[in-house]
Amino acid sequence: MPEEKIAMVGTPCQAIAATKINKYSDKTGGSPITVKIGLFCTENFSYAYLKEFLAENDIDMNEVKEFRIDKGQFKAKLIYGDEFSTPIIKTRPFTRKNCNICTDFTANNSDISVGSVGSEDGWSTVIVRNETGKKIIDDCIENGYLKSKPLSEKGLKLLTRLSNKKIKDNSKIVEERESVGRQVLSQRVIDDEEFEKEADLCQFNNLEADVISVGGCVLCGACEYVCPEDIVEINDRKPQKYGKCREDCHACYYACPRTYLSDTVVPLDMDEKPLGNYIDIMSVTAEAIEGQDGGAVTSILVYLLENKLVDEVFLVGQDEDQAWKPKSFVTGRIQDVVAASGTKYSTVPVGFKALKNRKLNK
Repeated sequence: MPEEKIAMVGTPCQAIAATKINKYSDKTGGSPITVKIGLFCTENFSYAYLKEFLAENDIDMNEVKEFRIDKGQFKAKLIYGDEFSTPIIKTRPFTRKNCNICTDFTANNSDISVGSVGSEDGWSTVIVRNETGKKIIDDCIENGYLKSKPLSEKGLKLLTRLSNKKIKDNSKIVEERESVGRQVLSQRVIDDEEFEKEADLCQFNNLEADVISVGGCVLCGACEYVCPEDIVEINDRKPQKYGKCREDCHACYYACPRTYLSDTVVPLDMDEKPLGNYIDIMSVTAEAIEGQDGGAVTSILVYLLENKLVDEVFLVGQDEDQAWKPKSFVTGRIQDVVAASGTKYSTVPVGFKALKNRKLNK
């Protein structure tokens, strides 16, 4: 039976987790992820506090048609045509604090990075990072899934400026946390041999002490996914362990994006390259897809599925019972991909949880 292939869409931290899971597959069990599409990301929000904030401004989540961050403003477009807008600084109370120690704005560990920054309305900025990403984007353009043009010099400068701002601002927060003894391991890039030596000494209790208890957990779901005993769970709260770890198992510590990072996963000079390593940068739009910005992510996923380059994709849709409550799922149906288009700004254990649930149900 051919090996299953899955494409993921996720934030920078989720892309790091996917990279680590497959890089250290002998420890984690690996994953079927073969394509990583990363999203530009400044921060993510608590769903409960976002809902409460909107309610304080007389907005029901059920009234929201679309969320977006644009020109320093957090915006909610409403179904009856109005728009709520507030300076991004006012979202700080419901921004998840673990986001403040991340210096990766453009998802450097993905094959293709996508976001709106730098491109005009109706277009998306795409960063092609490796040969896998280049072939996908070239084929999408050649076969009419995407229309492209060079990213403007003004757009590139804006993208670089915002990336540098995240590095500068969050590096300062890392320094402040560590000045009071709260370790931030994910900003310590060490060589691969040293990383494996450290990780081989650690289990879930170490993950809890080094990451979870000090506010570093991103709720990506990687620890839950790789646990061979199925005793780690994330249910709208920090990871919890219900049982005893297998002797000499270090899977969760290897997989977590907030433990040490090896220089084979993140370059030692990561913060000296605001846009990471890449082959090309461009603006794209998908004329056949009515999505947020240029509809690039949706169109790329449709291309991958229609051409059978992946069997399924995992991405984030909405909970059927709670408006804008993000819910991860795995699907091979194009109609599901189209229906899930649009950014959800609340955190969710992306597709790792959906992959785990499917594995348990087999």
